[in-house]
Amino acid sequence: MDVCLVIKQRLEELGIEQRDLAAAAEVTESYISQLLTRKKLPPAPSRTDIYEKMGKFLKLPSGELSKLADHERKEQLKKTLGHAPPPLFKEVRELVLRKCAPEKEKQFRVMFEKHPFGEVERLVIQKLLDVAKRVAKEELESENWVHQVARLTGRSYEEIRVSILEFLDTDALNLSVENCVTFLDPLIESWDFDLVTFGMEIVLNGRLAPGDPKKFEFVERESGQPEEERGLREFLRDDSLSHGATKEEIEFLKKLRIKGKRPTALYYYRELQNLRDPLNFRSLMTQTPQAKIRCDSQPEGSVPPTHKYQGANGIQKQLQLDGRKRATRRWAGNKGSRGKKQKAKS
Repeated sequence: MDVCLVIKQRLEELGIEQRDLAAAAEVTESYISQLLTRKKLPPAPSRTDIYEKMGKFLKLPSGELSKLADHERKEQLKKTLGHAPPPLFKEVRELVLRKCAPEKEKQFRVMFEKHPFGEVERLVIQKLLDVAKRVAKEELESENWVHQVARLTGRSYEEIRVSILEFLDTDALNLSVENCVTFLDPLIESWDFDLVTFGMEIVLNGRLAPGDPKKFEFVERESGQPEEERGLREFLRDDSLSHGATKEEIEFLKKLRIKGKRPTALYYYRELQNLRDPLNFRSLMTQTPQAKIRCDSQPEGSVPPTHKYQGANGIQKQLQLDGRKRATRRWAGNKGSRGKKQKAKS
């Protein structure tokens, strides 16, 4: 018993047409027909909502169609294992290379043509697919998003629903030209790949998938080394905040963690200023009192104590404060001299 037979039996028992089932599942009648004639493999249950919609419409036990589809896919996988992967379509490769960073496009073109569907090309294709699939799966329930893609590609809402289901079910070995035109082309703005670190950055189309670029890295990390905070990355990218930060200071900031909270770039800027301010640290025990008075213990390159005032209201405030002190001393001196003159006269 498979998905095709169960659906056919229920359609006959309930006297329902294929077009009614297609409407309930929000897909095209052609897609349902291809499923029932086994021209298409049932989509993966974890990537679609079609089984829940069809099961409810056909009055089947919850999860029955999903279980049958999962079993059918596993059996099909056993039959296809061991076959050599087919090469990518020329149109697919051209689209992928067109999205590559301009300064590296020629380098990757030579590599892809010299080693068709080699390790690097497979890795690039798979990561582009993973990111695009994630967006498509998250937006599948959004009617506005599906309608937007439909307008961009000149298709109907139901046709895009079918395309999304098929796209979520594809992989790097079976990527079609239609998948690229419908999803990879509009969703992926650009990609860049570092052949030294195997790091990859993917920039998405802001209209269809707003958010930060997706980054993937293959780097060695020490045991227990924490992941870099987003706020720290923003701090390091903003030269107005991180200008002049030393390697030791950055390493210190990387180790800062607040349980249950995500620090912002401004937090790291303030921590850097606190780290540089000698007023926040006790002097070393080896220093003599004379050295402390002369401030000889101040580290080279650190901010002097007057930074406390300059950082708050600028140099002007410090100058005003010094002027008031001088005026007070003059007034005290003048008062003392007047008192001496009065005593002399008497």
